[in-house]
Amino acid sequence: MKEYLKKLTNYSYGGTSAIITNISLVIGLGSTNVPKSGIIGGLLVIALADNISDSLGIHIYQESGSCGTRESFISTVLNFTTRLLVSASFIFIVLFFPIQEAQLISLLWGLLVLGVMSYFISKKSGLKTWLEIAKHIGVALIVIAASKYAADFIHSRFGKV
Repeated sequence: MKEYLKKLTNYSYGGTSAIITNISLVIGLGSTNVPKSGIIGGLLVIALADNISDSLGIHIYQESGSCGTRESFISTVLNFTTRLLVSASFIFIVLFFPIQEAQLISLLWGLLVLGVMSYFISKKSGLKTWLEIAKHIGVALIVIAASKYAADFIHSRFGKV
């Protein structure tokens, strides 16, 4: 079981980043009456451009440190793949549900996956499980709320331009 937990937590950075970014985009843009095509376009940008730049950043960071070439490459591929799959799940949600439902489903889906990841990470690290889950979900909710309010503010000030 410990080996399984070790492998699972290798996906944690890319997964966490993709979950919070994708939920924030769906909720933020969804609250400003952006059409589905615009939200899906934003999710695709996250899935590709943001993902590639983030994965490259991890790769360069690890190469500059004590990680070997093989370990650096594996981490880069795992980060890219994890973020791509997470982003794809949000794209499908927006594609197949009305935007108000997609916002709620995205929020619930993302927080569920983040909670499960937090559970396994806390188990591996020997930390208090529910405290870690609460902290991680709390931070995610703050980022999501800030994104929604920023989008609402921009839309209210410049939405008619």
